[in-house]
Amino acid sequence: MSLRLYEELFIVKPDSTDELVDPIIEAMTALIEKDGGKVQSAEKWGTRKLAYQVGRYREGYYILLKFEASGVTIKEIERRLRVNDLVIKYLTVRLDEEMKWVEKRKKRREKRAARKPQVVAMPAAPAAAPAAPQLPSEPSAPAPGKPTDGAPAPAAPVAPVVETPAAEATPAPAAE
Repeated sequence: MSLRLYEELFIVKPDSTDELVDPIIEAMTALIEKDGGKVQSAEKWGTRKLAYQVGRYREGYYILLKFEASGVTIKEIERRLRVNDLVIKYLTVRLDEEMKWVEKRKKRREKRAARKPQVVAMPAAPAAAPAAPQLPSEPSAPAPGKPTDGAPAPAAPVAPVVETPAAEATPAPAAE
C-alpha cells in the first residue's frame, strides 16, 4: 500500500458555522490517520462566491485538506463527503503526478541547456582612461556619393525637359 500526496477541496453550505465544519474536518483527519496516512494541512478558506450555481447555492464555505493516503482511503473519503448533507461539492486532486511531471520537465530543460554552447562574457574595458573612438583606416563600404576605385563617377542630374504644346507656338511668316 503506497501513500500518495493528495489535495481534497470541499465546499459546504455557506450558512455553516465552525461548529458544523470542524467535525467534518476531524472525521476526515481521523480516517486518513487510521489508514496509515498523514494530514499535512487543513485550511478553512471561508465563504466565497461559486463560479456557477450548485443546487440553489451561489456561495459556499471552502475547506482544503492536503494529505498523504492510499487509493482505498480516497474512495472512503469521497463516499463520506457524498453522503454528508452539508457538503455541496468536492474535488480530489493527486499532487504527486504533478510533481513527477514538473521534475521530468526540469530534467529535460537542464539537458537542453547542457547541449547549448555557453556564452562567454567579454571582459570590461578599464575605467581609468576613456578610450578614443577607433576609426577604421580604410572604409569597408564606400561613402555615399563617393566613387569607388576604378568606377566612373555618377553623372550629374539632368534637368527635366518641359515641352510646350503646339498650339502655343507662334507660326512662322509665310515666304512668297
